[in-house]
Order: sequence, then C-alpha cells, then structure tokens
Amino acid sequence: MTHKAVFLDRDGVINRAIVVAGRPYAPRKFGEFRLMPGARASVNRLREAGLGIVVVTNQPDVAKKLIEPEELERMNRRLIAELAVDAVKVCAHAQDAGCTCRKPRPGMLLAAAGELGIDLGQSYMVGDRWSDVEAGNAAGCYTLKIERGYSNDRPVHADAVVRTLAQAVTHIIRRERKHA
Repeated sequence: MTHKAVFLDRDGVINRAIVVAGRPYAPRKFGEFRLMPGARASVNRLREAGLGIVVVTNQPDVAKKLIEPEELERMNRRLIAELAVDAVKVCAHAQDAGCTCRKPRPGMLLAAAGELGIDLGQSYMVGDRWSDVEAGNAAGCYTLKIERGYSNDRPVHADAVVRTLAQAVTHIIRRERKHA
C-alpha cells in the first residue's frame, strides 16, 4: 500500500543553516545544530494530517572531511528522536561526484519511496534551495520553496513559494483538504 509523504530538506528548513555572505552552510558540530522555531509543531501538524515525513539532505562536507560522520549521525538521530520523522536520507558525496542521490537529482526521494511505500505523485517536497525544488520536480512531487533570499540561488519553478516551514505546512494541509 502506498501513502503520501512530505520530503523536507534539512538545513534552512528544519534546522538553522549557517549563512555566510548570503550563502547557506550546514552546521558542522552538534553544538551548532539548532532546530528552526516552530519546526516541531510544523512536523506534528503534517503527521496529524496523516502524512509521512522524510528528511532528504545533501551533506558534501562529509566527503570534504569538514564534518565527522559521527557528528552528522548525531544530528540525524536527534531529528528522528525529537521530530519522529520516518527516515533521514543523506547524500554524503562531493558535489562533483556524479552520484544519483545528490539533489537536484531525485535519488533520495526515489529510494525512500521504494523503501517506505510512498506515492511520489501524491507527495510534497519542501526546500529552501533550487536543488530541492528540482529534485522534487524530477520525482513528480508537488514542490514548495521556502524563499530565504540566498545569494547563490537560481531561478526554478516551484508549485508554491512561502516564507516559512509553518506556511508550507498550512499550504499542504489546505491542499490536502481541497483534494480529499
């Protein structure tokens, strides 16, 4: 049986990205890992609406040896424990590795869909970067971009543009009710 899910980018969506000169970066130490205000409540609303929750995150700093894999795993365990997400999918490859899992490719979404029985055509991708939206589009999901105004962002077609995760969740729940 397949079900609907919401794919959430991690840095800048669920937890705070570290922004330097207008560009977002992932935290490299567990002590820097801070949930965004309202993240827990937003994820709870999605779960209460009957949607699965999967985090999909590019983490090239692992390949660059800028973060210890144990630190990343600690952060992901926190997401699973505190937000009760169904899965966390990570692409730890370098940006130029040519893998199929790194967003904007849809590999992480496709893998999660196969493992968890997710209907991608009835699911959502929420992210704060062009690569998140392109991955969601490539997987056939409804896409929502949280606009952060990053200096390195590219134009991309998202189905909806919002300012916060809470606004994305409200949009998703309204859309679900409309299509129920």
